[in-house]
Amino acid sequence: MGAYILRRLLLIVPTVLGMLLVSFVVIQFAPGGPVERIIAQVTGQDTSATNRISGGGSDIQQQAQAPQGGDSGLASKYRGAQGLDPEFIKQLEKQFGFDKPAHERFILMVGNYLRFDLGQSYFRDVPVTQLIVEKMPVSISLGLWVTLLSYLISIPLGIRKAVADGSRFDSWTSAVVIVGYAIPGFLFAILLITLFAGGSFWNIFPNRGLYSDDWASLSLMGKVIDYAKHMFLPLIAMSLSAFATLTLLTKNSFLDEIRKQYVVTARMKGLSERRVLYGHVFRNAMLLVIAGFPGAFIGAFFSGSLLIENTFSLDGLGLLGFESVLNRDYPVVFGTLYVFGLMGMIVGLVSDVLYMLIDPRIDFESREV
Repeated sequence: MGAYILRRLLLIVPTVLGMLLVSFVVIQFAPGGPVERIIAQVTGQDTSATNRISGGGSDIQQQAQAPQGGDSGLASKYRGAQGLDPEFIKQLEKQFGFDKPAHERFILMVGNYLRFDLGQSYFRDVPVTQLIVEKMPVSISLGLWVTLLSYLISIPLGIRKAVADGSRFDSWTSAVVIVGYAIPGFLFAILLITLFAGGSFWNIFPNRGLYSDDWASLSLMGKVIDYAKHMFLPLIAMSLSAFATLTLLTKNSFLDEIRKQYVVTARMKGLSERRVLYGHVFRNAMLLVIAGFPGAFIGAFFSGSLLIENTFSLDGLGLLGFESVLNRDYPVVFGTLYVFGLMGMIVGLVSDVLYMLIDPRIDFESREV
């Protein structure tokens, strides 16, 4: 097992480099950028980007004006930059690091990332690492609760469906599960807000944030209730697809084990159905489900956080990434991508190790990585 873990850890390095390289190349050809965002703001074409350049708004406007007869060759590189002072644009390029060739910027970024120096946000004026640490608890909280909720519901339901395979209960629940899986989480979130968060019908649950404005003045039980009310709708919306997948996985795992010879032998010995199901089948059938817990958590953490956090105004990594892409805040974009990539590969390794620990018959070490 040690050799397999070492190979997987060594494989992380070229995988992360390839991921960053592809993303970096795509960014070079993407329209817009931080310089263009500032130019659009200065010229009054865009007011959504946060201005972090030193000086007030009027000073920036005066600094940006091109002198009479000035060279506009540099300004013509950027859309909407005609009439701006080339020296002002040079300052912007230097501030954002675009005064260096692309390959030098990539090598510098990789070197910093090896030291886990993710750089400084362009528009928030704080280290990217600090931003990620501040936003991560919200996303981790969502991912963890969604995974636990999915397991608590899906495993009993999947077992019941396997035992009652082909029955009316199995058919109806399968239809509900498939329909639930087909509905995108963010659309279901909008439906929940419309129905239960003051949209058009009832105003039972809040639709913004993780806690109320009077959180500090609440008692311990009041804080628990307030937190539960804020988390209820996002969790329901996020767990819809995970719930469907896990239910069918559990059912199929149990069906596969129930048909094996050792189950027939146990029944012939006179063991009760409950003893056969939970004493013999459960341990083997739950291998994939239990070992897949880290992967399920990281899947909920990644895939659902962006749209759900935006829909419910939850200040987590999903919302941070969304705003960073809109503002062309490349250090935050690459920093979150780097952290997500590392977490995904490490969790994948943990899942494989769990497989080997739970079932010694599985041997990844004898295979090629």
